[in-house]
Order: sequence, then C-alpha cells, then structure tokens
Amino acid sequence: MLKGIDPRLNADVLRCLRAMGHGDALVISDTNFPADSVARETVLGELLRMENLTGAEAVGSILSVLPLDTFVDDFAMRMEVVDAPDDLPQVQKDVQAQIDKAEGKPRPMVSVERFAFYELARKSYAVIQTGERRFYGCFILRKGVIGPEE
Repeated sequence: MLKGIDPRLNADVLRCLRAMGHGDALVISDTNFPADSVARETVLGELLRMENLTGAEAVGSILSVLPLDTFVDDFAMRMEVVDAPDDLPQVQKDVQAQIDKAEGKPRPMVSVERFAFYELARKSYAVIQTGERRFYGCFILRKGVIGPEE
C-alpha cells in the first residue's frame, strides 16, 4: 500500500499511467471487448487488468491520479450503442459521473461508432480490461497535463 494512492490501482496500471504522455489515449474496456487482441497492437503491447472493478470504479481510481486533456474535445470517449448512438446506458452514465466528479464540472464524453472505437483503441497507448459485464462499458481517456506549482 502507498499513501495517497487508491489501492485499487495495481503496480502495472500505475506504471502505465506514469509512462503515458500528454495526449496519449487509454482504453478502459468491459469484459466483452476484444481487449487482448487490441492491446497487442497498442504502444504498451500487453493487456492490463482491473478485473475486480466495474467500469466506473476503474475510471474513478484512474482519474484520482490521471489528469484529463483540456486542450481537445475528445478528452473522453464512449462506444456508441449500435443503431442508437444517442442512447446512454447506465454504465456510461456511471462513468460520466466519475468524469464530472474528477473535473469538478460537467464535461460530456464524445460518442464514437463501435468499429471506429476499435480502430482508435488499436492506436492507443494501452488497454485496461475491467470486470464490467454491462454492455457498452468501453471508454477512451486522453491524458492531460499537470501544470507547474504557483
């Protein structure tokens, strides 16, 4: 255990988050996402896991240490529901609540069509698979910056 670090963040995830740079993308996936095969094509090249957590729990833990990009509109993305791109399943509402909490204000995620999401995921820095079993629990977060102390 470390002081000030969410104990749900394992060593592999912390190493990845620390290594990422500004603008790098991180995929948070549910259990049905083809996480292993997609992860092999990412910068990291291996799948990371937070299997005992829901998508919202994992995102909340990650956002306790990872700043979101403030320079782009696609700082956070969600996989669109097939044939219903405007629908927001509860899993996506739960993750949106974590983002809003971390940001201190509402910042809606951008929706991405399913197959376009897969392509973006392959170009990401890494994939973290959660234990989320609800459908459409797949997200991409873009790392921001931490400015100098005043």
